[in-house]
Amino acid sequence: MSVAEPGVLGLPGGERPRYHGPSAFGDDLRRFASLTLTLATTDFKLRYFGSALGYLWSLVRPLLFFGVLYVMFTQILHAGAGVPHYAVYLLSSIMLWTFFAETTSNSVQCLVAREGLLRKIRFPRLAIPLAVGLTALFNLVTNFGAVLIFAIASGLTPRPGWLQLLPLVLLLTILAVGTGMLLSALYVRFRDIQPIWEVVAQVLFYGSPIIYVAAQYKQVVRIAMCNPIATILTQMRRAFVDPSAHTAATYIGGGVRLLIPLGIIAVVFAVGLWFFNREAPRIAERL
Repeated sequence: MSVAEPGVLGLPGGERPRYHGPSAFGDDLRRFASLTLTLATTDFKLRYFGSALGYLWSLVRPLLFFGVLYVMFTQILHAGAGVPHYAVYLLSSIMLWTFFAETTSNSVQCLVAREGLLRKIRFPRLAIPLAVGLTALFNLVTNFGAVLIFAIASGLTPRPGWLQLLPLVLLLTILAVGTGMLLSALYVRFRDIQPIWEVVAQVLFYGSPIIYVAAQYKQVVRIAMCNPIATILTQMRRAFVDPSAHTAATYIGGGVRLLIPLGIIAVVFAVGLWFFNREAPRIAERL
């Protein structure tokens, strides 16, 4: 009876060895949380280390973007005509969009960028995309300080309604992180994900009420408000900028219909977590 000879890689038939890493969360949740926070704070500190302006670069870019859009849509296209405190709304919307875009775009290649780390130690894979989202959240929190100063200087008075920003940012974070988990796991297998997402992100930007308000959707407002980002930004306008503006529930056609964008957020996060957790043990093998 013959015995099969080992292949060139030491396995029968020359099969490639399989690297089955740990699950998405690893074996210790406390260690998982600590590693996520460490990665996020380290990335936040190192991102602008050695540059002349340092952290200010994270503020300069959205401010420049705001300046260009403000001049174009108020002085040329007059899109903000008749919108109370349009400048404050535009700046705050850009800051929230920048957070979403930064989280999702940086998540696409985050696992590939950490290939060496994933191959050498039993590292909980999910810590990497979560750290990307946490780093972007650090930027949002610090940048929004400038928005608050600008809002008060523009004549807005702090009021209890501003506290609604907290659950709205939480919802946007859940959506961004869920999308980031899905994109990062998909990119390991399909490298076309990055250019595809760049196109999708552009569609989302112009399809969300960032440079205009929800009332300008006109006949398609109820359909447009099914977009979770549109719902969040519209409610942000009511809570933070203009308390006389309609709520997101009014535009979508009733509070019950808010379950549509909220359901989309929940589904995106659940699918992203499920798919990432399924792919986590095989990520190192596919890199």
